Amino acid sequence: MKPPTGLDSSSGNSEITQQLRTWWKQHRQGRVFDSNAGFFLPDGSSLSPDGDYATSDPLQGLSSRSAGHFGRFAPAFVIELLSATDSLSEARDKMESWLCNGVLLGWLIDPYRRNVWVYEKGRKPRLETGDRVAGSGPVDGFVLESRDLWRGFED
Repeated sequence: MKPPTGLDSSSGNSEITQQLRTWWKQHRQGRVFDSNAGFFLPDGSSLSPDGDYATSDPLQGLSSRSAGHFGRFAPAFVIELLSATDSLSEARDKMESWLCNGVLLGWLIDPYRRNVWVYEKGRKPRLETGDRVAGSGPVDGFVLESRDLWRGFED
């Protein structure tokens, strides 16, 4: 069982989910899930991101019964938000695991250094340091207003 997060991480996860959901409402395809969603991945592992978007394809034929359990697919886009107790190297390994299991785009957000590592299938991770991070591929048009996220981590 995943332990509860601290208040700053919980607030950050809420901000991420709210922004992702606002983007989703513009096109209403696929689904957005929050930090409570879990996924059984093709390699047999199970992971839970802090926020994610699944395209419509893996959701086709998903029964209401199976929707009450972990997804048996990899979302197209995942966000991982570092908490004060997370290890950066472990978080990077987790992002690589997501990509190896079918995720197309992932963002590893470090709110303490105010940066976002962008992971894309077939590319080296790149660092974004601005107040906005633009999505591509499965979340083309999504822009994370990171300055709103940073506010929750100020002293």
